[in-house]
Amino acid sequence: MYVNIAFIGYGTVAQGFTEILLEKESMLKKEHDLQVKVVAVSDIKKSSVYDADGLNMREILSLVQNGKSLEDYPKGIKGKNSLETITQTNADTIIEVTYTDVKTGKPALTHIKTALDAGKHVLSTNKGPAVKQAAELLETARQNNVYYGFEGTVLAGTPALNLARNTLAGNNIMGFKGILNGTTNYILTRMEEGMSYQEALKKAQKLGYAEADPTGDVEGLDAAGKVVILTNVVLKKKLDWSDVRREGITGITPDDIQKAKNQHMRWKLIGQAEIQKDGSVRASVSPEKVPLSDPLAGVNEAINALTFITDELGPVTIVGPGAGRRETGFALLIDLIQMKDYRKQKDLKETGHLKTKN
Repeated sequence: MYVNIAFIGYGTVAQGFTEILLEKESMLKKEHDLQVKVVAVSDIKKSSVYDADGLNMREILSLVQNGKSLEDYPKGIKGKNSLETITQTNADTIIEVTYTDVKTGKPALTHIKTALDAGKHVLSTNKGPAVKQAAELLETARQNNVYYGFEGTVLAGTPALNLARNTLAGNNIMGFKGILNGTTNYILTRMEEGMSYQEALKKAQKLGYAEADPTGDVEGLDAAGKVVILTNVVLKKKLDWSDVRREGITGITPDDIQKAKNQHMRWKLIGQAEIQKDGSVRASVSPEKVPLSDPLAGVNEAINALTFITDELGPVTIVGPGAGRRETGFALLIDLIQMKDYRKQKDLKETGHLKTKN
């Protein structure tokens, strides 16, 4: 199956995904029947380029990684903005990885809606649109017979959404709890080793785990957004930011860490949601002392983990990296393969070779 891709945004995640596509080109063709051609790249800072016959992505990577503009690429049409790239190119799949306001979802929300309405598949790692309108965007995709994938919005390349929707299909998932933010987990790991909160935060910032303004991580905003996505998509319950009770880790002291140790427990920032008997959902992000017998207690450093509570298997836990350019790029690869399978099933139905019961 041939796929024509356009990148909207070409930062570290898009570049990581490009490297994966180049390295796994033969494997994707042989094992997944996927032949990918990148026809356009549009970035607000790096400019844009479009070639219907395909771009040389090794040249593109070399340009941007050396700080040059896409205007310096020797071929193609230059100057298309993001919306023109979506609607006026022969791309059938849009990779939406722009810098986006997580609370408003823009500009990614506009890009995704435009692409879906144009009948194009969308793969995105942007949390904002999924937090704001996951159900609505999935319905728009369904109405337009296209695929919207956003695996990378929860645990980067660790396939939390695909685990719930595919591998655990047939289970009734009643809730979840997990370590949904790697930065805070790294800070708590260092504090258990004897660092103060401020020392651990500075080290996290030095390593690139925490931003200069770490509020989104340490106050639980990032984790709360992931709780909203998981609740809306996996539990199929409508939830908004304001419905999640939220507390960060800034109030945890070395004394709190030591007391937990003495109790054979460990502090973790836990994001969770559970369906109540009346059908409502109780959701929160807050620091909790977790018993060392709990699988989540053994997850340290900048690693994420998520436990789904199921009716058939009980608790099922997945552990893996929750950030990183290649790790998040791999989430796009997961969605790309899922999109290919969706297209294959759709083509079979349309040609009448796949028999289904009405």
